[in-house]
Amino acid sequence: MILSLGAIAVYGHALYPLYVALKSRGHPAEEPEDPDAWPSMSVVISAYREATVIKDKIDELSATGYPGPLEIIVVADDPATAQAARRPGVTVLSAGMRLGKCEAVNRGVATANHDIVVLSDANAHLAPGSLRAAARHFRNPAVGAVAGEKRVDDPAGVQGFYWRFESWLKQCESAIGQTIGVVGEMLAFRRNAFRALPPDVAVDDAWLALDITEAGLRVVYEPSAYSVETASPTYSEEWERRTRVVAGNLDMLWRRREALLPGALPVTPQLWGHRLVRSSFGPIAHVMLIGVSVPAARRSWAARLFLAGNIAGAGSLATMIHGGDPPAPVRLAAQVFFLQAVALGGIRRFLRGERPVAWPKPDRAGSFPSHPAIAVEQGAVREQRGPRSRSMIDSRRYAPVRRHYDRFSRSALGVRLSWPGTPRKGS
Repeated sequence: MILSLGAIAVYGHALYPLYVALKSRGHPAEEPEDPDAWPSMSVVISAYREATVIKDKIDELSATGYPGPLEIIVVADDPATAQAARRPGVTVLSAGMRLGKCEAVNRGVATANHDIVVLSDANAHLAPGSLRAAARHFRNPAVGAVAGEKRVDDPAGVQGFYWRFESWLKQCESAIGQTIGVVGEMLAFRRNAFRALPPDVAVDDAWLALDITEAGLRVVYEPSAYSVETASPTYSEEWERRTRVVAGNLDMLWRRREALLPGALPVTPQLWGHRLVRSSFGPIAHVMLIGVSVPAARRSWAARLFLAGNIAGAGSLATMIHGGDPPAPVRLAAQVFFLQAVALGGIRRFLRGERPVAWPKPDRAGSFPSHPAIAVEQGAVREQRGPRSRSMIDSRRYAPVRRHYDRFSRSALGVRLSWPGTPRKGS
């Protein structure tokens, strides 16, 4: 029983990543060439109370230099954002009331005139080369969607580590066929493969990706098509966001549970390993192991060691919540502990029926974040930022993590995958 619970507890965070890493061995990432004619693109931005940032977001998209036809559609659910977005060449849709993300996406896609639709958030910086990097994949008629990479400007490395791990995992999944890991900050798909989203869905991007997969098309991952956004300023805000996402994912998986049957879809193993077990069975098994270890601690050194590790994880998380800066291994333990707690909180919200498609949101303070001036030059993506920058990923602070990553992936497993966020040739 203990071995079974232990395997379930670590499956989503360790065993499944090991499985996809081994399976992707010898499968290099796709590097498609430039198309003869660049496909036309419609960028849809769903925005609510984003009046302070929407103008700069539009300026950023207008300056991307995408070589094909490009249109920008802003779906604004409040008058202030709609007014700030109005300018020549930009289509603004406004209902005057908040209808939720899925309805906004439905309206934006219905208005789009071009072959490829790109979803992006108002507060997320999009790298200038992202549209080109995504468009290259659509030369392959089997590709229905391209998932971009999400980066978080997180000097402390807490939230950023999670997204770097996610990027590596999606890169492995894509190398062996396709991925189910998509983010709404950068998601491109064929307009003719889109099905209208149910208005009561809380995870529009994941639902859309499943629609694409069920249509017999692939969802591939492109790390060069990346977005950058500011990390959540507090753990309470991150808790609210992530528990809401977990509850929405569980709701989606329950409503589309036929996709979990063995052999139902090419991504069924990913739905179990990347989504379901990590966000439900794994954390529950973790709690059960703690319950078993408490009485066993009197006679078992393994139980005492396990409980000590949990106490250390909880203590390091409490230290970080109160502004402390523990060493990198301790920060990693705190992040894992936080993710387990988030999953339990999301399960609670799901069981209580809390799966909001619209949530309280204040007006965004300030202007478009100033940290990225992202440039693409001579095939290399370069990020120019201030002192507390995204380039910290490759700084001395993360050098030991990167060395261990390279040694493990290339020597032990033979997986020739780049460190998440590393530009590829031709990107």
